[in-house]
Amino acid sequence: MTPDRRSPLRLTRHLRRADIVRMALPPLKGPFTVDTYQRLGELGILGEDDRVELIDGQVVEMSPIGDRHASCVRRLNGLFARQLLDVAVIDVQNPVVLGQRDAPQPDVTLLAPRADAYPHHPRAQDILLVIEVADTTVAYDRDVKLPLYARVGIPEAWLVDLERDRVQVCREPAGGRYTSVRAVSRGNTITPLRFPTMTVAADDVLG
Repeated sequence: MTPDRRSPLRLTRHLRRADIVRMALPPLKGPFTVDTYQRLGELGILGEDDRVELIDGQVVEMSPIGDRHASCVRRLNGLFARQLLDVAVIDVQNPVVLGQRDAPQPDVTLLAPRADAYPHHPRAQDILLVIEVADTTVAYDRDVKLPLYARVGIPEAWLVDLERDRVQVCREPAGGRYTSVRAVSRGNTITPLRFPTMTVAADDVLG
């Protein structure tokens, strides 16, 4: 049999990494309840890798996580794990349910310990401390998410502002806002409200 000397089959063009992109999120017109929001995931309309959260009934697409942001979250996770592993549940970038139409995803959440490890998303009353890390989203975290945490009575929230190189420590929620706000800069320390024996250096948070 005569060998087939035709040229091997070739792709019409080289495949580049840029060609492999996930389709943009479909427009989702709310308002949604937490239950219907979760149903969007079950139906495959929202995927596990979609960075979204539910705020006031609207599906909000979150910014991509940059290097500085990710590094800060790792530092916080390590700091708390070393000192609080037996007295708190440390949750990283997981949803919390704060009402019928709110399911944000804080960067770090310290939860009251429970033997069942929270088979359902935690509620406001479970949260001891909530932390948002911001490099490009300071205004959104400060003006939208912190007031939400205050409205549901979370006792303490930190906003790690990587651009300004400081940590805002927010306490005493009342009237939909935190009435005590303190900016902690490098060289200073923070003692979490619910963990008075722990001291966190701002330098260790900011890196």
